[in-house]
Amino acid sequence: MKPLRVSIADVARHARVSTGTVSNTLNHPERVTARTRERVMESVRTLGFIPNQSARILTGAPSKTLGLIVVDVMSPFYMEVAHAVERAASAAGYVMILCNSENEHERELELLQVLTAQRVAGALITPAGGGQPMTEEAFGTPTVLIDYEDDAHACSVRVDHVAGGRMAAQHLIDLGHRDIAFVGGLPTLRQFDERVQGCQEALAASGLDPESLRRVRTEGIGIESGQRTAQLMIESGSLPTGIVCGNDLLAFGVYRGLAGAGIEVPKDVALVGYDDVDFAANWIVPLTSVRQPTREMGELAAQLLIDHATNPEHEHQRMVLTPGLVIRRSSGCYEE
Repeated sequence: MKPLRVSIADVARHARVSTGTVSNTLNHPERVTARTRERVMESVRTLGFIPNQSARILTGAPSKTLGLIVVDVMSPFYMEVAHAVERAASAAGYVMILCNSENEHERELELLQVLTAQRVAGALITPAGGGQPMTEEAFGTPTVLIDYEDDAHACSVRVDHVAGGRMAAQHLIDLGHRDIAFVGGLPTLRQFDERVQGCQEALAASGLDPESLRRVRTEGIGIESGQRTAQLMIESGSLPTGIVCGNDLLAFGVYRGLAGAGIEVPKDVALVGYDDVDFAANWIVPLTSVRQPTREMGELAAQLLIDHATNPEHEHQRMVLTPGLVIRRSSGCYEE
C-alpha cells in the first residue's frame, strides 16, 4: 500500500498551529517567532514533511535553490569547489544544481537559461573561456563569479593567481633553476595567463629576463594533455630544468610523460603544480603545488550569493584570496 503523503495540515495539527503559520515558517520565517518556528520545524522533521516546491513558487515564496556552473566536472579542483558550495548552501537551507559548461561559452549561456527557467535564487559561475560571462542584468537573477573577476559583475570571489605564479617560479629560482617552462594551455582561460604573469614577475625580480620563461600550450587541462605535452617537449630535444604547470592534473601528466622516457623527477627536472588537490601529497613523487583556498572560496561565494539574493541591503563585494606554496619532493626539496 502506498504511504500517504504528509500534508501541511498534518504538520499544523502536530505543531498545534494554523496552516498559515506553517506556510510562513517555511516560506517567510521572519514573520514567525523563534519559538513557534522551532516547534513547526520539529513537526516537519518528525512527520517527514516535504514542501511542494512548485507550490512555493506559485505563492511567491523565495526559491531555495542555487545554480553552480563549473568549467569541468572531471576536475578535482572544481569538485572541491562544488563540495564547499553545497555544504554552505545546505547549512543555509538551500539545495544546489550542479552544471557543467565543458569550458564552452555557448553552453554556459544555455545553462543559465535553464537555471532561469528553474527559478533559482541565484547562480555561481566559474566562467568558460572564449567570451564574457552573462551579466546579472541579462540573466535577471543574482550571480557571483568564482575564481574570476570582471568589471561587469559586482560580486566575485577569486584567488590572486599572479601571486601564485610568482610563488611557484620563485621557488624554482631559489633552487638555482634558470631554464623554466610554464605548461598550461587553453589561451581563453584567464587564470593561466595570470599565473604566467606571476612567473615572469619572479624572473624579473631576480634579475632574469622575464621573456626567458618558456610558455608551452596544451590542448586541455587534464592528465592526458600534460603527458602529450611532456612527450613533445622531449622530442624537441630541449627540456627545461624546472617546470611550473597550470594545474596539478597537468603536472601529473607531465610526470608520466617524463617518467615514460626515463627522465626522473626531481633529479632531472623539478616539477611544480597548481591547486594542491587532495591527492597531490600522495602522488608517486609527492607534488610541490600552489595551494588554492578552495574550500574558503566556495563557502564565501555561496554565502555572498545567498546574502545577495535575500538581503535588500546587500553590499556587493569582489573578494581576493591569497594562495600558498606547499613544498614537497617533486621540486627537489622537502617542506621544513
